[in-house]
Amino acid sequence: MKQIRRRQIIRAGTTVEQMVRAIADMIVTGVISPGERLDEISLAVRFDVSRTPVREALRELGAMGLVDREPNRSAVVANVTGTYLHSMFEAMSELEAICARLSAERMTVDERHALEMDHRASARLVHDNAQEDYAAYNTEFHTRLYRGAHNDHIYEMVTQTRARLAPFRRAQFRLSGRLAKSYDEHDVIVTAIMRGDAVAASEAAYAHVAIVSDASIVFASDKVL
Repeated sequence: MKQIRRRQIIRAGTTVEQMVRAIADMIVTGVISPGERLDEISLAVRFDVSRTPVREALRELGAMGLVDREPNRSAVVANVTGTYLHSMFEAMSELEAICARLSAERMTVDERHALEMDHRASARLVHDNAQEDYAAYNTEFHTRLYRGAHNDHIYEMVTQTRARLAPFRRAQFRLSGRLAKSYDEHDVIVTAIMRGDAVAASEAAYAHVAIVSDASIVFASDKVL
């Protein structure tokens, strides 16, 4: 019975996603060091799954640049350089600025209302210091900006870049006071979009991701770089 349940979870993709997030967070926070070998059997035991979803998780981590894997050799934790991480965040800043600008120009009335309502509601998460819940909300907030741009090609590019930076962006919320600062930065973006001020929205989004970059790199610099 247990085996059937496990296969269902794997087929739904939730187990792989959970493993990718857990392993990525361990890499970013220094629990697993650069150059350390990632043994499929040990990981399968740790997460109580077969080796098949472990291999899929390692493939996804490889696509994110966190794991190196050569044919017929074990996966090892990659050494993500500060220069490369900065280049990804730089690209992210530009893409998010474009999305915010287009959102200010193209979002429907309903989309603007939903953005503002969700933003206001997130204040409770900040008050409660709910880091995990705020991190999940943060992903939703930025997805609204990407969708609000109403450009499928830009959406594809920005979501792909975000996926590679996801572990580093989550790490920022471990810093003291970061949730409140993130909320304030979001507030500037939302205010500009509600006013239809494309320039202000673009500048606010760019500045926000630049700050996220600094916060994430400060957290991770002495652990994985």
